Amino acid sequence: MLGKPGTIASYPFGEGTLVFKVADRMFALIAEDADPLRINLKCDPDDALALRAKYAAIIPGYHMNKMHWNSLILDGSLPTELVYELIDHSYELVVKGLSKSKREMLRT
Repeated sequence: MLGKPGTIASYPFGEGTLVFKVADRMFALIAEDADPLRINLKCDPDDALALRAKYAAIIPGYHMNKMHWNSLILDGSLPTELVYELIDHSYELVVKGLSKSKREMLRT
């Protein structure tokens, strides 16, 4: 995730919750202490519902706005490609919501 333009990682909520941000806005949170590992990702609300219906390992975002966030339980049941696609989708949603000037700064 750190390879995405403008991405930083930090622990604003303390140890155990790694947060990825672009232009100071969260797009992913990893619950490092969870077993199995969990990652919260922003998602289009319609897509979020469809994904939850299709995959048992995708649930409403833990401690997040459940309309816009999903939690992925990384227990091996989700296709790896899907996890990467959802990370990209989350990043893109956040970037799309940035001001034009901030989006342009990410391109340079």
